[in-house]
Amino acid sequence: MDILIFLSEFMVPLTVFYIVGSGILAKRPVFDDFLDGAKEGMRTVADVLPTLIGLMTAVGVLRASGILEVLSELLKFPAALCHIPVPVIPIILVRIISSSAAVGLILDIFKEYGPDSRLGMIVSIMMSCTETVIYTITIYYMSVNIKKTRWTLPGAMFATIAGAVASVAITELIM
Repeated sequence: MDILIFLSEFMVPLTVFYIVGSGILAKRPVFDDFLDGAKEGMRTVADVLPTLIGLMTAVGVLRASGILEVLSELLKFPAALCHIPVPVIPIILVRIISSSAAVGLILDIFKEYGPDSRLGMIVSIMMSCTETVIYTITIYYMSVNIKKTRWTLPGAMFATIAGAVASVAITELIM
């Protein structure tokens, strides 16, 4: 375990040294390339910012309006078929839109049930098994100006459902 800690402390400096060193050996203007990349990154942030604000507002409205509780009641029976507990349903729904909002709901689960509880384990594993589908599709496709997502949304939604079911199954196996 000590070797992993030792390696993890040196990975970032080693990576930076490697990138800068290979740029210098290739006789590239490393600092100019860095500045060009930073400028392009700032342009991307400026393009994406309205979408981020819209997504954050939508999640805030969902939480404050009580829609998540209504949807949880509607999805209670299909979720029971997959052994998904009712308190986890709002996290699955919000996780599709925003990871940070899902973390807020997870902290509520941790306060009420504890991080080492069955629900705490399920939501912890679920956060590593699922993706923020709408956010990711919006950001990535918008940044490269793609209008038709084709099978991306259905595939991502299937993967999210599979991740949620897997988190319950994995929790059942280890607890």
